[in-house]
Amino acid sequence: MLKNIFKGMIIGVASIVPGISGGIMAVSMGIYDKLIYCISHFFKGLKENLLFLAPLALGMVIAVIASSFGIDYLFETFPFQTSLLFIGLMFGSLPAIYGKVKGNPVRAGYIITALLFFSLIFGMTFLNGSAGNNRTIDISLSQIIILFLIGIIASATMVVPGVSGSVILLILGYYNPILDAIKEFIVGIIHFNMNAVIKTIFVLAPFGIGIVTGAIVLARLIDIVFQRFPLYAYWSIIGLLTASPIAVLRTGNFQNITFEGAVTGIVTFILGWFISGTLGEKDKLQKNYFDIIGKF
Repeated sequence: MLKNIFKGMIIGVASIVPGISGGIMAVSMGIYDKLIYCISHFFKGLKENLLFLAPLALGMVIAVIASSFGIDYLFETFPFQTSLLFIGLMFGSLPAIYGKVKGNPVRAGYIITALLFFSLIFGMTFLNGSAGNNRTIDISLSQIIILFLIGIIASATMVVPGVSGSVILLILGYYNPILDAIKEFIVGIIHFNMNAVIKTIFVLAPFGIGIVTGAIVLARLIDIVFQRFPLYAYWSIIGLLTASPIAVLRTGNFQNITFEGAVTGIVTFILGWFISGTLGEKDKLQKNYFDIIGKF
């Protein structure tokens, strides 16, 4: 349970930090295919799914709350080292993902699929510079509907590997307002300020419902792809995974890197690689998606 909570925390931090994908971290932890299956078949094997998903969800909530109050300090103060930590997490999962396609003929369609998804993420890295102005959120029916739709878009960060929902929120102008709402809600709870709590609930509730709705719908679609075209699915993940480090480096601010900074960056990269291998060890023993289906 504690292991899955920690995995959820890593996915949560990645989901809230612009430029990093929570879905890619799920791949790095070796739990992506199982996560998709459990979400899309939630009521089939309900107990097992809850035992798997609940600790992950708890870890993600802890990470989102902690991130809104200062984990981003690491990216501001130690951007190079922190970025290399996440890149190490990504690269550490590549051998396991490649192992899922190893032994099968390498067809042109698989290579083209990997290149297409690589190009998709490579192109999206340049959208981060097009961040929009912060939106003003008022409490109205139209705004609640918009927040619900924004939540569906944000859910892509967990379900679709390589897609940074935070970058998309930045572009749409909702990243900082929603982060501020999370902070205001937590502070309101701590100080028993019910006015602040109620105010932010009207922002966070439709946004959260949108995330859950989007995750279920997207997970179901991806589940179908994994069942019908598993090798294409894994080759697409390889393309997303190899392009994601470029996105991380593209969004970082790496000015005046010292020798000590370079050395500590290498250390954090190795640490990320080690964490990826350690946390995903059991789940990475799965040969392919159908191994997971057979357990339910």
